Amino acid sequence: MAILTEDECKAILKKALSYSKADECEVSLNGSDSANIRYARNSVSTSGALSSTSMAISSAFGKKLGIVTLNEYTDEAISAAVKRSEELAKLAPENPEYMPFLGPQKYDAPAKTFVPATAAITPAQRTTMVAQSLDVAKQNKLTAAGFLQNSAGFSAMMNSHGLFAYNTSTDINFSVTLRTADSQGSGYSTKGFNDVAKLDTLAFTKVAAQKASGSANARAIEPGKYTVILEPAAGIVLLEQLYGSLDARSADEGRSFLSKPGGKTKLGEKLVDERINIYTDPSHPDLPSSSWSGDGQPQVKRSWIEKGVVKNFNYSRFWAQKKGVQPIPYPGNIIMDGGTQTLEELIKGTEKGILVTRLWYIRPVDPQTLLFTGLTRDGTFYIENGQIKFPIKNLRFNESPVIMLNNLDALGKPERTVSGESTQSAMIPPMRIKEFTFTSLSDAV
Repeated sequence: MAILTEDECKAILKKALSYSKADECEVSLNGSDSANIRYARNSVSTSGALSSTSMAISSAFGKKLGIVTLNEYTDEAISAAVKRSEELAKLAPENPEYMPFLGPQKYDAPAKTFVPATAAITPAQRTTMVAQSLDVAKQNKLTAAGFLQNSAGFSAMMNSHGLFAYNTSTDINFSVTLRTADSQGSGYSTKGFNDVAKLDTLAFTKVAAQKASGSANARAIEPGKYTVILEPAAGIVLLEQLYGSLDARSADEGRSFLSKPGGKTKLGEKLVDERINIYTDPSHPDLPSSSWSGDGQPQVKRSWIEKGVVKNFNYSRFWAQKKGVQPIPYPGNIIMDGGTQTLEELIKGTEKGILVTRLWYIRPVDPQTLLFTGLTRDGTFYIENGQIKFPIKNLRFNESPVIMLNNLDALGKPERTVSGESTQSAMIPPMRIKEFTFTSLSDAV
C-alpha cells in the first residue's frame, strides 16, 4: 500500500531533514496505487496494477543545488541520499535564477480530492465496468477498444524553513473507441472523475456506439468555413493551448501570442468574446484540486480570463521577483463558464453546421497567433435545420483558439472532460463556433 498518512509523511520528512547540513533543504514524498484494464477487439488484452513511492531530496548551498531521488526509507538510505545531494550541490554551478525555498504557507481547507470508494475499487469492480462496455459493443455488432484506470495517491513536502504540505487524491479515467465491422464508422467517449460513482461505463459506451453506427457511410463535403459544435472532448484540446500558455515570461520576452511590440503584453486587454470566463478553483466540487502547487505556493480561486479580458498570467517566483509582482503558480485546475443549453439544444438551434465529437493530432502552425492544425475523428456529422442529417468524412482544420473564441455563437452546460492530447481534465462547455476553418478532407475514419 503506497498511500501514506499525513503523520507517516511527517515522520519520514523530518527524519530526512534531520540529516541535512546544507544551507537549506527541501524534501518531497509522493506515492500512488493504480490499476487498469485495457481491451481491444472486444476482449481484455491486459490487466495490471502498480504501487510506488518516491522521495526527492533537494540540498542547496547558496545558489548551488543538488537533488537525489530514492524509494527506500531506512535511516541509512535516507542519510546517504541527503549526503549525496549535498555533495552534488557543492559540485554544481550556481543557478542565476535560483530561488530560496518558501517558508510556512497558509493553505485553504483542502477540497475533496480523495474519495475512499475510488481508492477501494477492486479488480471485480473494474471487470464489471469493462464487461458492461464490451456488452454494448457486442450487442450492437461493433468492435471496442478501451482503457479503464483508477488511482489513489498522496503528495507531501517539507523544508528546513518550516513549510509542510500534504494532499491525497483519487482518479478514475475511462476511454473507449467503437468501430463498425467494416471499420467505416467510429465513435468515441472519454470521461474522468475523482468519484467512481460518477463513472457510468455503460452509458458512456452507448454514446460512443451511437456515434459509431451513425457515422458509417460518411459523405464528403467541401472544405471551408463552417459553423461547428465542438463537444467538450473536442473543444478542450484547443482551449488547453490557450489557458496553458498564459505565461508571463514568454509574453514579456516577446515569445508569445500575448506579446506586444516594445516589451508590452496583452495583460488586461480584451482577447476573446466577453462571454468567456476561465478560472481556477481548487474547491470546485466537480473538479477539485490540491490547495498547493508543486513548489509549495498556495492555490486559490483565480480568474485567468474574465468577460473576455486577460486578468492574470502565471509568474514563476523568479520572474515575479524580477518584475516586482507577486508570483502566481500554474493553475491546478481549469473551469470555463458556459450557458444553460444541452448539447442537443445547441444542435436544435443550428441551421447549418457540423457536429465534432473529437479533435486529435493537434500540432502548432504559428505560435505567435496560436494557430494549430489537426483532424476531426470518431464521429463527425452534418447538421441542417436543427437535426443531424448525415455523417461526413473527417476534415483537417487550421484554427486558433483565440480566433475561435472571438467567433463564439453559443455555449452549453460545462462538464468535466479529459483531453485526448494531454490526458488533463477540465470543466469545458460544448461550444457553437462560427466560421471554423477546415482546409482539406481526410480519408481516416
